[in-house]
Amino acid sequence: MPPSAHEPPHSRARLALWLLLLTALFAGFIALGSWQIHRRAWKLDLIAQVDRKLHAAPVPAPGRDVWAQIKPSDQYLKIQAEGTYLPGREVRVQAVTELGAGYWLISPLQTRDGFFILINRGFVDADWQAPPSQNTGLAPQPLRITGLLRLSEPKGGFLRHNDPATARWYSRDVAAIAASLQLPAADVAPYFIDADAAASPDRNPETGPVGGLTVVRFHNSHLVYAITWYTLAMMTLLAGIILARPQSRRHNQP
Repeated sequence: MPPSAHEPPHSRARLALWLLLLTALFAGFIALGSWQIHRRAWKLDLIAQVDRKLHAAPVPAPGRDVWAQIKPSDQYLKIQAEGTYLPGREVRVQAVTELGAGYWLISPLQTRDGFFILINRGFVDADWQAPPSQNTGLAPQPLRITGLLRLSEPKGGFLRHNDPATARWYSRDVAAIAASLQLPAADVAPYFIDADAAASPDRNPETGPVGGLTVVRFHNSHLVYAITWYTLAMMTLLAGIILARPQSRRHNQP
């Protein structure tokens, strides 16, 4: 009788289960690696789209008729709005930038069409005060603001909730800020504008808002993840070959 006939049935069953498990793991790792390759292609396309937006000429800020059509892919669109700031109305949102810790200065702009857009005028130092001669440091004449369209940031920051009652803001929540400034909700654009650096050439957060500090960065480690998953798949395949080899030898013995 061949030696393989003396092999306990439970040993063969255990080997079959291990090989089945390794096969399932191999298939899973291959699927995860392929998914990361797909995600990498999507991310590279997204980065290319945003880069084109950042280098494009500004377009008019979306008006009431298209507010309902604004979608996440419109983020970072370069837009332009004309109007006047509402004097004495502003909020400060805590921020940390390349210039240090301080605040984003948010002011409502009333456009020529009568609706309002919240403008992130830029970064100010924690001790910044508006020039006393201008109350809030805002010029009364009409302005043309150019910057990036940004979507609302509701609910607050990480583990910190906005508290309008105490003027503690951790995110640029358009609806909540508009309500705190007593603006009519139906007339407030559902986005805000990150103003560019045109109005702050000295880049001094102690003397005025510094615009143009928007960080546009996309985490793209999908290739590393894909290589990791494919490596695990190859290791699983190798483990299966090593595990099955003694069984193959026993069956090939005379």
